[in-house]
Amino acid sequence: MVAKARYWERLAPASLNARQVKVLNQLLDGFEGKLTTSKWAKLTQCSQDTAYRDILDLVERGALVRDSAGGRSTSYSLAAT
Repeated sequence: MVAKARYWERLAPASLNARQVKVLNQLLDGFEGKLTTSKWAKLTQCSQDTAYRDILDLVERGALVRDSAGGRSTSYSLAAT
């Protein structure tokens, strides 16, 4: 719980949209498997393009990091606090 609070404190100045808040909370609470744009789109009921833009925004802010595998198997993880 402390780690989750610290994570949100670090992102507090940033204005996140509802989709980003929803998925970040799920990741912080123990998301099963790897986060991909397809899973993001299904979780938030948005398009793949919107999911990709949301994820890229979080990568640029340092909230998420791209995992080493690329191409069709690109996945993302929470950045270390």
